[in-house]
Amino acid sequence: MFESFYGFTATPFSRAISVDALYKDYERDELIDRLKYAAKRQLFAVLTGESGSGKTTLLRRFNDEVSDSGHMIIYLSDSKLTPRHFYKGILEQLGFEAKYFRGDAKSQLHKEVEALKSVKHLSLVLIVDEAHLLARDMLEEVRFLLNLKMDSQSPLALILAGQSELWDKLRLQAYAAIHQRVDILCQVSKLDLAKSKAYINAYLAFAGSAKEIFSDSAHDEIFKFSSGIPRLINKACTAVLLYGAQNNKNIIEGNMLKFVIDSELA
Repeated sequence: MFESFYGFTATPFSRAISVDALYKDYERDELIDRLKYAAKRQLFAVLTGESGSGKTTLLRRFNDEVSDSGHMIIYLSDSKLTPRHFYKGILEQLGFEAKYFRGDAKSQLHKEVEALKSVKHLSLVLIVDEAHLLARDMLEEVRFLLNLKMDSQSPLALILAGQSELWDKLRLQAYAAIHQRVDILCQVSKLDLAKSKAYINAYLAFAGSAKEIFSDSAHDEIFKFSSGIPRLINKACTAVLLYGAQNNKNIIEGNMLKFVIDSELA
């Protein structure tokens, strides 16, 4: 609805935005480079950030940039993941029916990963999202998975992604054996005010906007509401653009943001 009013050629602030149009800054570029290094060296990386900070969006970009460079990406996201279903999920994405018992499925996976390397010349990168919700036995299984040839090498690159409490959990003494195996930590930070403005303007430009739509006071209100969390920025911008279009407002002012936030988003 608001797209035609503001002359957009695409919908900004949408989850379906194409990877090549995603907001980029130095920090996110650096995180992508760290994940690429983990993929290349078959390391164990942990990616954390607050809810809505853009972890999964970052993983989409990572997948897009490495999937054609000798890597095969397997993505799992299941808060109730168990060791047996863990191996089943990986093997099914590789195109195999998993053996029933966990130990057999683990051996099967190691065999297929080695075949993937030797025959197709591909290295496996396993991404487990929402990992802060995983039970202890599942996190322990990760440690066992990475142990190959008397712990002399890892069969794959592993990225555990989750909210900030994932890292807090791994730092507990009960998880010391897993924590010690982490090679790379990547933490997604919230945007500051300047980056919040750049983020909004980048997606407006992607949508084909040829003029300024948000005033400085509007940017201030968005930042105050979102605290620099991209998901909340998207939510506020979408709501106020809809309100602006319905009320024939070509420029979004701070008082409009405050009204929409108080009445719809608070």
